[in-house]
Amino acid sequence: MNKSYSKAERTRKFIIESTAEVFNKKGYAGTSLTDLTKATGLTKGSIYGNFENKEEVALAVFDYNSSRVSRLTAERINQAITFYDKLMCFVSVYRSIIKDTINRGGCPVLNTATEADDTNGLLREKAAGAVREWERCLTSLIQQGIKAGEFKEGVNLRKTSLSIVALIEGGIMISKVTGDVTCMDNILSTVEMLIKQLKK
Repeated sequence: MNKSYSKAERTRKFIIESTAEVFNKKGYAGTSLTDLTKATGLTKGSIYGNFENKEEVALAVFDYNSSRVSRLTAERINQAITFYDKLMCFVSVYRSIIKDTINRGGCPVLNTATEADDTNGLLREKAAGAVREWERCLTSLIQQGIKAGEFKEGVNLRKTSLSIVALIEGGIMISKVTGDVTCMDNILSTVEMLIKQLKK
């Protein structure tokens, strides 16, 4: 059944989708109200009639931007059979989206974490929550792989999960700042090696 949205919900959704790339490229501080009205074609009153302020728009946009990749990854994980293949989905997803990610301004988690670390507690917590959820997902898959007999016992779960997160985020940052997407490919090869080392 298709979800039915009210006019207000449709407008909020339109504002979020229209300003997602702007916020990701310019950041919270660098995005002005003029940027929002230009991206949406709406008036200031229309935007602030649906959101209390710019920060509320930015928080909603962060959720939208970060969910784009997490949804795609979840779909591939659900289709994969083994836990090894499920972990490798992170490699295949980021290998396939790196160009689009850079064109859209980079990773929203990394961008937000860098910009908001000392300036905006709510945005910083959004980024921290996304990292914690990513770590939790990886840890769960590794634990299940150990239980299923696919992976070795005694794996340092936190070290492995955080290393995968750090490598992927670092790969996006290096590829973006250098304009060289092959950097990501090389770094993802290291992620593949880490995952292969888990196997019995």
